Amino acid sequence: MWFKNLLVYRLTQEIPFEASVLEAALKSKPARACASQEVMTYGFVAPFGKGDDAPLVHQSGEFSLIATRKEERILPGSVVRDAVKEKIEEIEVEQSRKVYKKERDQIKDEVIHALLPRAFIRRTSTFAAIAPKLGLILVNSASPKRAEDVLSTLREVMGTLPVRPLTMKISPVAIMTEWLNTKKAAEGFFVLDECELRDTHEDGGIVRCKRQDLTSEEIATHLGIGKVATQLALAWQDKLSFMLDDKMIIKRLRFESLLEDQAVADGGDDALGQLDASFALMMLTFKEFLPLLIEGFGGEESPQ
Repeated sequence: MWFKNLLVYRLTQEIPFEASVLEAALKSKPARACASQEVMTYGFVAPFGKGDDAPLVHQSGEFSLIATRKEERILPGSVVRDAVKEKIEEIEVEQSRKVYKKERDQIKDEVIHALLPRAFIRRTSTFAAIAPKLGLILVNSASPKRAEDVLSTLREVMGTLPVRPLTMKISPVAIMTEWLNTKKAAEGFFVLDECELRDTHEDGGIVRCKRQDLTSEEIATHLGIGKVATQLALAWQDKLSFMLDDKMIIKRLRFESLLEDQAVADGGDDALGQLDASFALMMLTFKEFLPLLIEGFGGEESPQ
């Protein structure tokens, strides 16, 4: 269980998140299959294991892992349009009359109603880790919309969830640009070989560099004419690497093989043991990494 992306949310009030209470809350909204005329369903699933007895909260020390599943029927717009067009043409030919908007809308509703039970179903899962002692909720996603779906559903079953996205005192763009200009990152961090540079003008250019020496004269020239860093590939110690953007979204998160090997050794031969060991090691790494990342980017902004 290694997160691939990371969205960080700050709890603005202290909530204990007792495992038994959280488990009972999540059971009030379990994931389920779409009924024949349902477009989408959303609910909680067991992060590890299967079956009705699998717990919806996986507890490892001070950390909790939860998961949601979204099930939706995929009905392409082109299929609906073609079916509606065919039906309208059939009516106009057989009845020698024009079909107007109100009837078109009714026909469209009938077509969707008929096609939905046969539509393909897509399932997507999203994992989130709760770290009450750190005051953080971490969502394994690079999409704020997917993260908000998890948080709003958690808020629904708990009755309250006072959280806000991680916000910094200083613009991440300013920090990343400074690191490139000075060719020096905060202690423990290392600039890798990939970045995105943008002109500050509204219609300015965008330069994306990959497998590039970011200390080169070419990069310095772009920075010298006013471009700023909006994405930057970084590494932290010898434990993980990632791409950071201007909204503090961590993408393409990769844990180094030493951590993965340690999780294998800690987990033993049992599959669930392996998952638990990797989750615990990941969270302990985040516990050390995130405060240093926040400090390196000028500190967190506290709401007044």
